[in-house]
Amino acid sequence: MLNTDEFTNRLKKIMDYYDLSAAVFADKIGVQRSSISHLLSGRNKPSLDFILKITSIFKEVDLYWLINGKGSFPQKVESSSSTSTPTLFPSNEVLGKKIQRIVVFYSDGTFDEYLK
Repeated sequence: MLNTDEFTNRLKKIMDYYDLSAAVFADKIGVQRSSISHLLSGRNKPSLDFILKITSIFKEVDLYWLINGKGSFPQKVESSSSTSTPTLFPSNEVLGKKIQRIVVFYSDGTFDEYLK
């Protein structure tokens, strides 16, 4: 079961980490500003949709940590520089081949042909 007071503390920790006011935080995740106010005051409990919006916008927020308080925040996110960029063709297939002709087909049935 979700402990609302602990969830509120984690929500404040997220807003402090990103240096966001409640209004800016609400705008970023796409909820009404009053929703954040009601959550922070303890009037309302967070919905699953609300929690998922937070984790989809703020990648460093771990879902398990946000709900249960177990785990870590901020979660380490793999940087895109460490992953290799996929290529369209494997390099061994491209070597020795040259494009001779490109044909572009249009939805109206016409086409353009480009020759080398």
